[in-house]
Amino acid sequence: MSSENAILVGVFDGFTWIRCEGKGSFVISPVMKECAEGRIAAGERCLVIDLEACTGMDSTFMGQLASFAARLSKLGAKGGVQIAGAGERNRSSLEDLGLDCLLEIDPPVAPWRGKAGDIRAELEPYQPGHSPTVKERARHILEAHQTLASTSEENARKFAGVVGILEQEVAENERKAD
Repeated sequence: MSSENAILVGVFDGFTWIRCEGKGSFVISPVMKECAEGRIAAGERCLVIDLEACTGMDSTFMGQLASFAARLSKLGAKGGVQIAGAGERNRSSLEDLGLDCLLEIDPPVAPWRGKAGDIRAELEPYQPGHSPTVKERARHILEAHQTLASTSEENARKFAGVVGILEQEVAENERKAD
């Protein structure tokens, strides 16, 4: 993470708030994943992803958001993934990939509605447990794109080439490790 990119987190009654500051990209995505997976493992069933200070998102970051939604859905979670402060650009990016069907974008009724400012004031920087290796990062990027491709036939076509290239890269990394 750099000073321009950060993940901030807070645990509140009924949800965990995760804020992305800076670009939502393949660089910050593993940190967000580690944070969210830790909270899900602890029993959290509602993640609020705050994009108010997010300057844009790449496909890896959006694929990671979709994977949180899929995981929580499998667990029968009522809250799922809610997006706060999406803004026009980020909302458009999510809608272009059809992720508005998986994510609640700026839901009109949510336990945090009307409290976002107070919540943001209580957030703490998330300290990742470790930095991903090149091999882990490649696998993370592949998995995020596989998730995106699985969300619709259009996304399957759109990301087929990228997934193919990433699968080759991950396989190559695996062979090198042996």
